[in-house]
Amino acid sequence: MANPHFLPFKSVRPNLEKGRGARSNVSGRYEADQRERFDDGWDSLSDDDKKGRETTVTIERPKTIINKVTSPYVGFERSINPYRGCEHGCIYCFARPTHAYHGLSPGLDFETRLFAKPDAPTLLEKELSAPKYKVRAISIGTNMDAYQPIEREMKIVRGVFEVLSEFNHPVSVLTKSNLILRDLDVLAPMGRKEIARCMISITTQDRSLARAMEPRCPTPEKRFEAIEGLAKAGIRTGIMLGPMIPGLNDSELESIMARAAELGATYSAYTILRLPQEVSPLFREWLETFAPNRARRIMHHIRTMNNGKDYDPAWSRATESRTPFAKLIEQRYRLSQKQTGIIRREDHKPLRCDLFRVPTRIHGQGDLFFKN
Repeated sequence: MANPHFLPFKSVRPNLEKGRGARSNVSGRYEADQRERFDDGWDSLSDDDKKGRETTVTIERPKTIINKVTSPYVGFERSINPYRGCEHGCIYCFARPTHAYHGLSPGLDFETRLFAKPDAPTLLEKELSAPKYKVRAISIGTNMDAYQPIEREMKIVRGVFEVLSEFNHPVSVLTKSNLILRDLDVLAPMGRKEIARCMISITTQDRSLARAMEPRCPTPEKRFEAIEGLAKAGIRTGIMLGPMIPGLNDSELESIMARAAELGATYSAYTILRLPQEVSPLFREWLETFAPNRARRIMHHIRTMNNGKDYDPAWSRATESRTPFAKLIEQRYRLSQKQTGIIRREDHKPLRCDLFRVPTRIHGQGDLFFKN
């Protein structure tokens, strides 16, 4: 069913890149000079500008691959990010500002100028084999989507899962892509051992809204198919509802949870839209284009939940909802949990760490290197 608040029409500010989420490519906040392409009406844009740029991938060679996470706002201690930037192009992505650290724009550059770490599986094997390594569940897909389109060819994430499987190491993955089903041969045995679980992120069931907000993600239908496929393979499967955007897609919360539960999802989480740094102007620009009749009201709700700002982590990420609209979404979410039988991600049984072993091919006496 189409979203009545979403009006796909020709932008008053043309999208200079076809099939991309951001409408602009303003320089990163650390750059001395601020530059932005625009159409001046005199046909000054090149043919490449008009048809959209190709995705480029730069190879990175880091020395380590496991990130230790200290943020109080997330529920995990370690993560792996095989890629930087994300071709899915979700306009609301909170990770966009990280591209500014590379001297690139959090706008179109974030979607088109990607970085890949093909050595990730080798680095991971080395780190897991270290005598002082202590097992903690690793999260994948927390700062970008590990199953974005370039993974089809590069297969870095698959290599990471193969290493984790050999070590019996616990892992959780969050993705918007049904490409994860490609790796069921690795993930399913891990799921049966209770060392792997997967969450599929779905923001809307409206294809036109999803196409505009998440232009290169698989369709909502494909994501529901991923939930069903993972669950049938015996993998603990969850539904991530997020971000919920008040006045745009929050009305779908209950229907998404109900359908996910029918397909086998057993746990869930939700987030409300966050607009840190450059995400705010990018999102507002998008909103004025695709939902102009709702833009002011949506931003009013967002600012109300952020102490009058576009983003305030002390408010939007507080342990308890502080504003009426945030409390209402939380109440609806809790009620939907009861109706569907889906539990919170935080209440789910932890992944097992006691099965971890360094393979004998590496040390010859793998059991001597067990740690918990």
